[in-house]
Amino acid sequence: MRQAIFYLTIVSTMILSSCTDNKKSTVKGIDLANLDTMVVPGNDFYQFADGGWMLSHPLKPEYARFGTFDALREQSQQQVKDLIAEISQKPGEQGSVAQKIGDLYALAMDSVRLNADGSAPLLPYLEQLNAISDKSQLTAVLAEMVRKGISPFFSQWVYADDMNSSINIFHLNQGGYDMGDRDYYLENDDRSKEIRTKYVELIEKLFTLSGYTVEAAQKASAAVLKIETQLAQIASPREALRDPVANYHKISITELVKLSPEIDWVTYFPAIGIQELKELNVGQLEPIAEVSKVLKTESLEDIKQYLIWNAINYASGFLSDEYTAASFEFYGKTLSGKEQQRERWKRAVDVIDGTLGEAVGQLYVEKYFPAAAKEKMVGLVHNLQTALGERINNLEWMGDTTKLKAQEKLATFHIKIGYPDKWRDYSKLTVDKEKSYLENIIRSNQFDYDYMAGKFNQPVDKDEWMMTPQTVNAYYNPATNEICFPAAILQPPFFNFDADDAVNYGAIGVVIGHEMTHGFDDQGRQFDKEGNLSDWWTAEDAERFKKRAQVLIDCFDNIVVLDTVHANGRYTLGENIADQGGLQVSWQAYQNTLKGKEVPAPVDGFTGAQRFFLGYATVWAGNIRDAEILRLTKADPHSLGKWRVNGALPQIDAWYDAFNVTPENTMYVPKEKRVAIW
Repeated sequence: MRQAIFYLTIVSTMILSSCTDNKKSTVKGIDLANLDTMVVPGNDFYQFADGGWMLSHPLKPEYARFGTFDALREQSQQQVKDLIAEISQKPGEQGSVAQKIGDLYALAMDSVRLNADGSAPLLPYLEQLNAISDKSQLTAVLAEMVRKGISPFFSQWVYADDMNSSINIFHLNQGGYDMGDRDYYLENDDRSKEIRTKYVELIEKLFTLSGYTVEAAQKASAAVLKIETQLAQIASPREALRDPVANYHKISITELVKLSPEIDWVTYFPAIGIQELKELNVGQLEPIAEVSKVLKTESLEDIKQYLIWNAINYASGFLSDEYTAASFEFYGKTLSGKEQQRERWKRAVDVIDGTLGEAVGQLYVEKYFPAAAKEKMVGLVHNLQTALGERINNLEWMGDTTKLKAQEKLATFHIKIGYPDKWRDYSKLTVDKEKSYLENIIRSNQFDYDYMAGKFNQPVDKDEWMMTPQTVNAYYNPATNEICFPAAILQPPFFNFDADDAVNYGAIGVVIGHEMTHGFDDQGRQFDKEGNLSDWWTAEDAERFKKRAQVLIDCFDNIVVLDTVHANGRYTLGENIADQGGLQVSWQAYQNTLKGKEVPAPVDGFTGAQRFFLGYATVWAGNIRDAEILRLTKADPHSLGKWRVNGALPQIDAWYDAFNVTPENTMYVPKEKRVAIW
């Protein structure tokens, strides 16, 4: 142990010299310039591993948070921009994918036309809403808005039945408030009051831009805030939304009519393309009942202003600079602390990704995703599956019956890497450059809605992707028991084809293990191998799991993220379990690669074990504004990057050994108090 301390001291001296000379690692994977070697690893590993990166990547005005995810996303955006530029050089045949991508991007970039048009593209939609003369017309209006991509009062979609994952059913969930989280309407601390004040200013500004007088805009904003607050008051808190059983209520159309009678549901569903609906899942019963109360008790005029606000707020991103600037002032500056809007081309690329995502994705993988990378990922995933299976077998707290079911679920994981085998057909989507940008977006929304509605009562397509290949992210889907890793995330620092195994297992390996563990976290464990909401755990094992998970909840509840604001251990539980599990599983997979081999020699003074944990920490490097810390702590089920390192690693025994962390170090947690789940 003393030798390890000495060795680490020598390593620090070598790193300082390397940083001074602006040299990089001799082996790809760990850039020594990313480190802050003035910090003791056991006191603040995040700063030790990422301090240099944070110093060299100061926040740009357009960002509330900028980390390795964002850096890679910027690279992906630039690549997509370059693809669009190539397409635009040769005007595509009318109706071709090239024509649609090129024309929609051109519309998004034409600031002269957008500013000259002002509110004109929006006004026909507002005239339709202003023409409502009786509450009996509201059902038809709501149906039309939903098909255009605007969802007042509630959210809805067609997807797998939680209790019968082979069939798609209709889901109806709470919604209808546009500040982003119900607590902004309900809490009375200074920050929440300021946010509400700024939100009202946004509403009034956008109404005046849309032709309202100042007095009329003020009256409309009061109506909007009143209705949204009423919906927020009855909405389930975000922690409660994480319980899949509590958010599953399969009821008949007759029961829905009784629950929320002010909407003519019998005519509503056919109007949105859902034919012969007999039953559906209502995620939260009380909020849907509350919608009916709002429609019954509020004046028609106030309801109209609420609907108009939903239309204006949605459309603001596709109108003039005045609209986008006003929206940014609230959603960007007030909520997140951003100082400057993103460049127009970046916003345009996001829109193209959202409307023609797989068409762009097909071009993206042809140019940027080598077959060798997918092949290596397949091997990594297999190794992680093996390691997770080994860990399940060795769990002392889980009984044999539950272990057998867990192994069955693990063995049936549906693995998606890089890109889909079958690409989506966009032939029925029309992009007309003679029409306004907004009108083309509405048309795209209708195309997407019809695509979704067409799945109603149809078998679930387990080969469908929920992300495009150019998305820098990954996911686990319990309904299909699948893990997915799009092409764009399979690049450094997550996946480096030329890096040593230690770094790749610490980075993309933990990402893979993280997504696998989601199948067994507090939510995912409630779904069986077929994707059905089913209790396959023995009561004793479930109770032991909950007790161990509570340790993780308490650990993160005690973290102070800013001033007196604490992290939310219960809300972030699933992601924290997945981080802890991902680290354990990937560490074991890495150890498996070393069996029968000589221990790898240190690289740049770091052992393989140290490079594993440095690889992990590098993934979460980033800078963040205070306002964004507060917003994400309230709204994001993921812990902040710093705490995905400093909150997760103290639970991992191997990290203590790698960096000789002792009780004298501030991050030290006694072994008996560490989380031990996977």
